[in-house]
Amino acid sequence: MELTRSEMEIMDVLWESAQPMSRADLLGRSEEKTWKDGSVHILLNGLLQKGAIYEAGMVKRSKTYGRVFSPSMSREEYFAQAAFSHRHKPEIVGLIDALLKRPGITQEQLEQIATLVEQRKG
Repeated sequence: MELTRSEMEIMDVLWESAQPMSRADLLGRSEEKTWKDGSVHILLNGLLQKGAIYEAGMVKRSKTYGRVFSPSMSREEYFAQAAFSHRHKPEIVGLIDALLKRPGITQEQLEQIATLVEQRKG
């Protein structure tokens, strides 16, 4: 699944929220958006079709009801999936090595990664 820049902006808002969000919630929390307010329903429908989000229920707004949406995967799951969805797929060991060489990785994060590897091996 590949998301457009505008779709990623919506996903960022959803990922940062602890609860499902309505169209109005998204419009209110989208600070640095490159899309027009009237386009949000088109973007949400595109995200639904791609499986990036799901309809998490309905909420009453004034006199009407509206759908609320949640992400289908975490930010990390999306980027892990996106890395291998292109024609030029990276080799997993090389990708992990490159990620571990990035500046700012703490000792605690390295220990968490080692724990995950051990759990996967066991």
